[in-house]
Amino acid sequence: MNKTFIKSQQMLARAEASIPLGSQTFSKSKTAYPYGVSPFFIERGQGCQVWDIDGNQYLDFVSGLLSVSIGYCDNDVDNAVIEQLKSGVTFSLPHRLETEVAEMIIDMVPCAEMVRFGKNGSDATSAAIRLARAFTKNEHIAVCGYHGWQDWYIGSTSRDLGVPESTKALTHTFEYNNIDSLKKLLAKNKFAAIIMEPMNTAYPEANFLQEVKALCHQHGALLIFDEMISGFRFSLGGAQELFGVIPDLATFGKGMANGYPISAVVGRADIMMLMEDIFFSGTFAGETLSLAASKAVLYKLSTENILPHIHAMGEQLLTGLQQIFTDMGKPSWLNICGHPSWSFLQILDCTPYSSWQLKSLLLQEMSQRGILLGGGHNLNYAHQSEDIDTLLNAYREVLSLLAKTISQQNFEQVFHGKVLQPLFKVR
Repeated sequence: MNKTFIKSQQMLARAEASIPLGSQTFSKSKTAYPYGVSPFFIERGQGCQVWDIDGNQYLDFVSGLLSVSIGYCDNDVDNAVIEQLKSGVTFSLPHRLETEVAEMIIDMVPCAEMVRFGKNGSDATSAAIRLARAFTKNEHIAVCGYHGWQDWYIGSTSRDLGVPESTKALTHTFEYNNIDSLKKLLAKNKFAAIIMEPMNTAYPEANFLQEVKALCHQHGALLIFDEMISGFRFSLGGAQELFGVIPDLATFGKGMANGYPISAVVGRADIMMLMEDIFFSGTFAGETLSLAASKAVLYKLSTENILPHIHAMGEQLLTGLQQIFTDMGKPSWLNICGHPSWSFLQILDCTPYSSWQLKSLLLQEMSQRGILLGGGHNLNYAHQSEDIDTLLNAYREVLSLLAKTISQQNFEQVFHGKVLQPLFKVR
């Protein structure tokens, strides 16, 4: 365990001269990994393995921030893209792939009667909000979860620099599994929509989602499920299919094209038809390489044992972590939560150390053991049982080290990088 990151640090210094943070994405930047003890640039990937620019190999549980659902360089997906590349990427008129992929989504997703494509999550959620405002003639939005970087949402977080006060005033947050917090919001203003992640770290409590939908329609608002992550992951039809609650609109992205950039707004036809009147239009929304990838991914999802396999791997991980906690005496500063395909190890403050110090040490030690982690366990189809065992063995060692560090209060002796700093909490 003597990985070094000299080239990563050199490239980061070079990148920061031309790119703010040295990265296009906050969650891939130096804000997410402790400097000095982490890789910052990946050179290539295969299956569930990646190699950084220093040549270090990792078992990857980030999966491109959940965008890689099948595995890096999947032959079926890449061959579909290569074949499409031979005839062109972006054209002067629509390509038939736009219709073919839309039809596949309609067949899979319960609420989908019509589909429009974008390139990332913020495209789709912002389009859904504009649709809701056009349909209801109301402006206020209730939010629960993370919904992208656009003004209408990010103005409700601590990362609101540059967002007009008038925009901030239209977005209101409520608590997951707390129906009373939503009732209080709806009593104060006329809402266009409730947009929420149907599940993130916690399962919905009995009838919570059903009550949200009933309240929403009672107040003349639309229900929007942000299924960027849960879509084509929790089940073929997303969390709405899993939990049996059908929204008016939904947004999808992430793993629907195994890392190729595409997102989708779907929903009731009478609402979606307003796309002909509002302006949601992009030159690259019909880009064919991502559509070809998505067609291949959706076909594989519907014909192969992909989601059951991912869920089984996730159950193995959750069961194994619970056993580790038990063997450690169930420490109060550790918790595991989430869906098997997208679970979270939660590290809490434990005197005298903050959760950020402990997480920084965890990431340092996991990197040294050839494990790449982010905010959760983002499983893909390439992960096998032996990969989960490798992760669990690493956890057993590293969590024991964290417990020993807390007991001996020797953090400064065992951590060799820069401690992570909090950004903003969205879940």
